[in-house]
Amino acid sequence: MIDLYEAMSSLRAVRRLKSDPIDEDVLERVLQAAAWAPTGGNMQPFKIVVAQSDAVKAQIKSLYHEEWYKYIAPTRNGLEKLPAHARDGTKKMMRAGDYLAEHMELAPAILIFCFNPAMMAITDANLDRPSVVGGGSVYTAVQNVMLACRAEGLGCVLTTLLCLREKEVKAILGIPDEWGTCAHIPIGYPVLKGHGPITRRPLGKLTYRDQWGSHWS
Repeated sequence: MIDLYEAMSSLRAVRRLKSDPIDEDVLERVLQAAAWAPTGGNMQPFKIVVAQSDAVKAQIKSLYHEEWYKYIAPTRNGLEKLPAHARDGTKKMMRAGDYLAEHMELAPAILIFCFNPAMMAITDANLDRPSVVGGGSVYTAVQNVMLACRAEGLGCVLTTLLCLREKEVKAILGIPDEWGTCAHIPIGYPVLKGHGPITRRPLGKLTYRDQWGSHWS
């Protein structure tokens, strides 16, 4: 089994996925990883709808396809204004994103994470800024799923564009009114190399010691 630190340091967004089926025992291990995630008060205020039928996946793909091309249009239109090194990386990202938008329904499973705010202690709900605390009781499960995919040799990518079409997604999947959606994760075996080295900001750019602005090292 892959080392945890190796899994975290090589967990790429894999958008090109094969249609090959995932064995049921593998899928259950991935989903069990979500159930192990820590949540506020151990309430586990999330559910996962696993979309596997061709008809359901096709409907989800159709909605995602529309939202992706609207979302990426400003970036695509501004490509020529970017410096050469940034342009190349952006083009690579867009090609992968376009592939997912065109082929999402081929992924053997799409995991739709749902949450119930009534089960969450959303301690920042009334602050004068966007509320994020509630997500801490769902995105832990999302991360566990993605790390489990890495361990199982599955590709995956966290997407949220379908939150823009939540009403339609809920209708397709029969999600009750009191539940919302917060993540949509297609999973499957990679078409290309899949996971590997990642590029992130160094620790010194993200961490302070004792006071904001006091360098970590």
